[in-house]
Amino acid sequence: MAEITRQMLRDYLNDALPDAELAAVEKALRESAALRAKYKELLETEDRGEHGVGAIWRRERVSCPTREQLGGFLLGAGDSELLEYIEFHLKTIGCPFCQANLDDLRKAAKPAKPATKPKR
Repeated sequence: MAEITRQMLRDYLNDALPDAELAAVEKALRESAALRAKYKELLETEDRGEHGVGAIWRRERVSCPTREQLGGFLLGAGDSELLEYIEFHLKTIGCPFCQANLDDLRKAAKPAKPATKPKR
């Protein structure tokens, strides 16, 4: 894996990394005292509330569609401009929060498997 950046650590802190990257960051943190120190510094900065506009925007997910809007996107229902924005947000921006929300909605939309009767 490439060098663990401060942004990757921030995404790790906010649980915003894909599973493979999340595991790689965890492994790197276990193996590197210098990286753990960098992570500790990041935690202290976050705890003090030192944030820029971009960090607040991402943390509060100002540009993320609602769960209802994501559900409409799955159904192809709603305003065409909103649907285009959601597609951009998911595919181009690659928002991990909305991807997770969308995956959850997809799972909830699948019909449950019927219970099988025990064989006699």
